[in-house]
Amino acid sequence: MAGMNMQEMMKQARKMQEQLAQAQESMKDVTIDASAGGGMVKATVNGDLELVSIQIDPDALDPEDVDLLQDMIAAAVNEAIRGVSEVASKQMSSITGGLNIPGMPF
Repeated sequence: MAGMNMQEMMKQARKMQEQLAQAQESMKDVTIDASAGGGMVKATVNGDLELVSIQIDPDALDPEDVDLLQDMIAAAVNEAIRGVSEVASKQMSSITGGLNIPGMPF
């Protein structure tokens, strides 16, 4: 009987591996847009956590306040990265049933 339980556990582990691989593959198609400064800076990050694009409203270009622009860029990029992480966490949670498994990619 213990052998059957082990076989069932292995079957479930293989199924989970397949689902994780599918989730990782589907993350490649995810893009998250975020903005900062009331939309003055917009950033798009993909599921591989790569910055795909950044748009800066010309009105945000104030040579007297470069620090503000830098802060807005960082805020928009970080918000987009958080969005991608949320999508990945939701996918992982649906696969693992909410279990926090150490070493998992999400």
